[in-house]
Amino acid sequence: MFDPTAMILADKATRRHVLSARPNAPVVPERPPRRRGAAVRRLTALALRRLADRVEPRRGEPCRVDASATV
Repeated sequence: MFDPTAMILADKATRRHVLSARPNAPVVPERPPRRRGAAVRRLTALALRRLADRVEPRRGEPCRVDASATV
């Protein structure tokens, strides 16, 4: 069921791929993460709060029913 030729070809291809890396290959250092100011965070929070208030407004004062106003 196993094809010996396919196994040999797969083994050779794997070795060729793994051994292709060179120890003196150029390495690019990772960039440090960008720091964003506190102002950007405040503005984002403000914009999100306004959007949330439009989508679902805050509850106001509870409605008080006057007992003498019953019919």
